[in-house]
Amino acid sequence: MSTERSKILGINGLGRIGKLTLWHHAGRKFFNEIVINVGREVGTGMDDLIHYIERDSTYGRLEAFIHGFRAEPVITDVDPGSGTFMVNGVKVKILSTDRNPKDIAWAQNNVELVVDTTGQFLDPNLESDAPKGSIRGHLEAGARKVIASAPFKLKQGAVIPDDAVTTVMGINDKDFNPVRHCLISNASCTTTCLAHMIKPLMDAFGVDRLLSASMATVHAATGSQQVLDRLPQAGKTDLRKNRSIMNNIILTTTGAAKALQQVIPEMANIGFIAESVRIPTATGSLIILVINLQEELDKPPVRRDLINQIYQDTAQKQSDGYLIFTEKQNVSSDIIGTPRAAAVIEGHETHTRTACLSINPKHMQGIDKDVLENIKDRVCAIQVTQAVIYGWYDNEMASYVNMLGERTVTVAESME
Repeated sequence: MSTERSKILGINGLGRIGKLTLWHHAGRKFFNEIVINVGREVGTGMDDLIHYIERDSTYGRLEAFIHGFRAEPVITDVDPGSGTFMVNGVKVKILSTDRNPKDIAWAQNNVELVVDTTGQFLDPNLESDAPKGSIRGHLEAGARKVIASAPFKLKQGAVIPDDAVTTVMGINDKDFNPVRHCLISNASCTTTCLAHMIKPLMDAFGVDRLLSASMATVHAATGSQQVLDRLPQAGKTDLRKNRSIMNNIILTTTGAAKALQQVIPEMANIGFIAESVRIPTATGSLIILVINLQEELDKPPVRRDLINQIYQDTAQKQSDGYLIFTEKQNVSSDIIGTPRAAAVIEGHETHTRTACLSINPKHMQGIDKDVLENIKDRVCAIQVTQAVIYGWYDNEMASYVNMLGERTVTVAESME
């Protein structure tokens, strides 16, 4: 593959992640051309599409995002006839005729790397000619590699095929094999943050000392929710997603626990629960992570200062800047736009509490009867420390889209 062709990026979808992916790469300028498939006409013409691209209710105007408050408009050379324009010197072409991945004109536009941001095509086992479309359809249409901006969704009992992989930058990005893998999931914003919160603790204490873990993400609103209460569609079981996000705290679900095992396989050995609560903010989310650790007599006790030191040391050793440790007192809006931060650890709020658990060995599995007979008391005292850690993440641009951009560039470099 020539270097020139590797500099063309395809983006399928122009929703929240699609638009911000364009912003990221227009500012980064690794790719000299971006082809975006919208799959339909927008508004009354090209001017309406430009209007949508250059303004954002959360992040402001595109030119200020790229160049700061003194910036001039960065969208130029608009040609409605060819569906092209320039963004900060990067050529952009809009495709508006096909929605099924196998029909998109990637080959005709020399696109061999596609980022699918639609969230619609997430089963890597579906064939390219699936009636409602498939992520593999991009391969049939001319792409060599496809990155999904969401976790893969597998049917019950299915496994990820050999040519697909899930990665989080800074955690298991080296699991991507350029020769074998053509479908890459960039996981989710929550999984990305969670992985960077769990991995330092796992490396420091070892898997055996992590008895159990749970997390709750206090998550900003997403496009799947309703502005006002709405009648559920036929067959829908989650009634709360049809309630107004403007007025409610809404309990929902997250696939972060399942996706985390694809990124950190050792998590399969740890009892783990993940929950999600949606709140009425545009972006800026928080993970509350609770870890139960077994104390060991020959090791330093697990206390707040030790937990914070682990994160601080990890952040200082990393050259990528994906993990940030801070003792400052933040609120959610402080996290918006933090460059490349997969997770911002709020060290000020780290807490630990140690308790002595009394356990009757006869209720434990794997202990021989002969051993039990030799235990006089038959009650064991085990010291367990519960640690609570808070991790912020900008679930749209700063954390997720920037990490997605990092993954996209590394895949493109592997194709040169």
